[in-house]
Parts: sequence; C-alpha cells; structure tokens
Amino acid sequence: MRHGPGLAASSVATVALWVVVFLGGFVLNEPAPYELAMLIVISGWLLSGPRFATALAPLLLIVTLFITGGLIATLMSDDFGEAILYIAVTGFLALTTVFYASVVAADPARLDTVRKAYTASAIVVALTGIGGYFGLLPGEVFTLYGRAKGTFQDPNVFGPFLALPWAFLLHGLLTRPFREMLWPALALAVLSFAILLSFSRAAWGLAAFSGIGIYALVFITATDGRQRARLLAIGAAAALAVVAMIVIALSVESISGMLLQRAKLVQDYDTARLGRFARYALGFQMVVDHPLGLGPLQFRNFFPEDEHNTFLKAFTTYGWLGGVAYLALVFFTAKQLSGLIFQPRAWQGAAQCVFVVLLGHMLMSFIIDTDRWRHLYLLYGLAWGLIAAEYSLRARRRDASRKPAAPAP
Repeated sequence: MRHGPGLAASSVATVALWVVVFLGGFVLNEPAPYELAMLIVISGWLLSGPRFATALAPLLLIVTLFITGGLIATLMSDDFGEAILYIAVTGFLALTTVFYASVVAADPARLDTVRKAYTASAIVVALTGIGGYFGLLPGEVFTLYGRAKGTFQDPNVFGPFLALPWAFLLHGLLTRPFREMLWPALALAVLSFAILLSFSRAAWGLAAFSGIGIYALVFITATDGRQRARLLAIGAAAALAVVAMIVIALSVESISGMLLQRAKLVQDYDTARLGRFARYALGFQMVVDHPLGLGPLQFRNFFPEDEHNTFLKAFTTYGWLGGVAYLALVFFTAKQLSGLIFQPRAWQGAAQCVFVVLLGHMLMSFIIDTDRWRHLYLLYGLAWGLIAAEYSLRARRRDASRKPAAPAP
C-alpha cells in the first residue's frame, strides 16, 4: 500500500490526467485551454523522469520520422514562419500521443480515468451542441451553417469527438446487468442525438461503423448462450431506437431538410471540377514530383481547398518521409492492436472500443483531414499504451515461467 508523498503524487497525477482529457472537448479558439493544461502536465511528467516501455520504441521512431519529414518540407513553403509553427503544433500533438501511451503503459488502470473524463467531457460538449441547435444556448457560438458544433470550431470534428465515449457507453450497455443500464442508456441517447445534429456524414458513418463493430466483438467474445440471447434482444431494441430517433428527427421540420440534404452519399462539391475527388487524383500526381513535399498549408495555393484526405496530406505536408511514416503508424497500430481485442484481459473492453473507433478514424481519413484532431492523438496514445501493457504482461509471464520451482521441503 502506498502512503504519504507517493499516494499524494499518484492522486495529483490522476487529477491532472482527468483534467487534460476533459479539456480536450473545448476548442472554440486556438490555442485552447487543452494546450495550456497539457503543456503544464507534460512538463511535470518529463521532469519526473518517466520510463518509456520498450514496446513504445516503434511509436517513438515513427513520430520522429514524421516530424522530421515535416521540418524538411518547411523549406518548400512560401512562408517559413507559418510552416514552422504548423509543424511545431503537430510535434506537440504527437508528444501528447507519447504521453498518453506512456502513462497507460505504466498503469493500465488509468484507462478508467481516461474513460470517465472523456465521457464527462463528451456529455457536456453534446449538450452545448444540442442546446445551441434548438436556441437554448447562443446558437452562433455552438452551431455553424445550421449544424451543431458544440464547443468545437467545426461540426465535422464535433461529431467524431463523441465516438469513443459513445463506444464506451455502448460497450457498457452490452455487458452490464439490466439494472445498471438506465444512466448509460440516457447518456448514449444524448451523444447519439448530438451526432445526428452535427449533420456530419463522417460522424454518422463512424457511429454506425463503431456500433456494428462493438456489437460484433462483444457477441463473438460472449462466453455462453444466455449472454448471446441477451445481446440479440439488446440489438433488436437498439435498432428500433435508432429507427425511432430518425423518424422523430424527420418529423421536425428544422431537422428533416438538413438531414435529407446531408444524407446524400456524394455531395455536389465532391464531384465538381477541382472538387474533393478531383483533388485526390491531382494531388497524388503532384506528390510523385515533390519528394520533399509541398510544405505546410501550400496545397491551397494550387487548389481551392485543402486536401480533405489525411493520407494525401501526409505526403504533401510532410514529404515522402512523413507520408511513409504516417502509413507505418496506421498499419502497425492497427496490426498490433488487433491482436488484443480477443485477449481476456482486464482492459479487453477498452481495447475493443479503441480499436474499432480508431479503425473508423483511419478509414475516415481517406475523405477528411484528421491530422490536427486532438482526440485522434489521444486514440493513438491509448492504442499504444494498451499494446505496451500487453507486451509487459507477456514479458512478466515469460519470466515467471522460467523461474525454477521451489525445492520441496
């Protein structure tokens, strides 16, 4: 048992982690309170002399190569100061990934702190978006173009931010006794409605992908027939609830028009001349001719808008070196984390939620810029923290199995 200074230090660390995760949902202006709080917390963490788990070595290498590629690409920019600032912010966000990975690897129980803080933040953020949309809060602050954005600058970030706590709540509903389902169900309903009001196709797709993925994983890992029968009943009820929510939303005139408009899989600006899809093809052609990249924020000098494709942006902004490093990050994270989702561990539920939501973000990155989303860096950090925790557990078990048995008395 820890006493005195050790216990106090642990309590301060837990509170600090809770605060920075909670503040990740409030980005109306930049720099946001999250950056200031994280700067303080990371500074204290580094001064404490943290130990990096061996399993985090690939993450550190990939992040270093990614940022190095970005620094080299700044030489191609027409505004070196702006370019350096852009890469510096990316470097800071990448450091937050290393921080989250390290603290979770050192103590996987901190996943519960992250879950509680993120869920609390998401509920507050969702309520601001819903309140702003219906005029209960200043709409010009919490909405944009008739879409809920909560405490974010963009509805397309607001919606996906809610995905991980949404997955946590869904996983809890699928695995908890019925008597403990009321409050999680209400919280899940709030987040679901907020995601709907974001009118973000990416957020809708992410929620659908996450819901199906979490349900499938829980069903596959269920240990007996009674659990699976219960899951089938919950699945049927959830499907009816989703249909009911959509029907009710369509009956509200202020929602139905936008809902039908945004429900189109392909919008006019996607297929227009130099639209989203055309920029993908032309952008990758430019990448071939620019191994050092175009430089941060330079793509818009050639096209009306930014890349709206994170994989393309990795190559245009960070050069071939950064682009390959980003691909390596996506591939190795998915590969390593996928090996954890069926392992019977204390953190199995968290691993399943993080895996499904992160994989959804990876797929979503083909159609939207996600490289500056703070919660995505958190997701990568949690993923690698889980990977390192599993690696440490297996190492301890191997060491224990090699110890000679105690001699008989």
